[in-house]
Amino acid sequence: MTTLHIVDDDEAIRDALGWLFQSRSVPVAGWASAREFLDAWTAETAGCLLLDIRMEGMSGLELFDRLRAQGCRLPVIFLTGHGDVPSAVSALKKGARDFVEKPFNDNDLVDRVIEALAFDAEQRAREAGQAGVAARIASLTQRERQVMELVVAGRLNKVIADELGISMRTVEVHRSHVFEKMRVKTAVELTRLLTSAG
Repeated sequence: MTTLHIVDDDEAIRDALGWLFQSRSVPVAGWASAREFLDAWTAETAGCLLLDIRMEGMSGLELFDRLRAQGCRLPVIFLTGHGDVPSAVSALKKGARDFVEKPFNDNDLVDRVIEALAFDAEQRAREAGQAGVAARIASLTQRERQVMELVVAGRLNKVIADELGISMRTVEVHRSHVFEKMRVKTAVELTRLLTSAG
């Protein structure tokens, strides 16, 4: 489930932020420390991270670096005090999504988080689609793959038959299997599918 993860060692701020986001129907999970979130994080954790830059123990910046090192691509928005802006800018260069200075405008913060949640959902849907296409390609035989590549290159069945040294009928059978396994009806659909999946 797509959730906003609020990591802040100040319980009052965590509660206030939690209330703010729940009032806009954003699912929220609160974490009292960077370590607590790091221990719970898995690759399946979806959503967005709202991180206080300064915390006791592990800072928000340290948590961000450790998560990136472990392959976490959750969008991260830092909450910063005035003196932390240079650190936040440096985090942006390393791939953080945004930072918001305290005191912040409630609506502005919620809007930025909703954008980040939508970005994460789109990214996950795209990756799931790519994984699905990769699995379909993996189900093809070597000959079916060769036929598919030539179909996508715009070759006619007769030309494919000549290039692969097989009969037109065999090309038609392979082509039919490719379309069935790839769940498409036309060469145009097949090309579009492969292009969108990268």
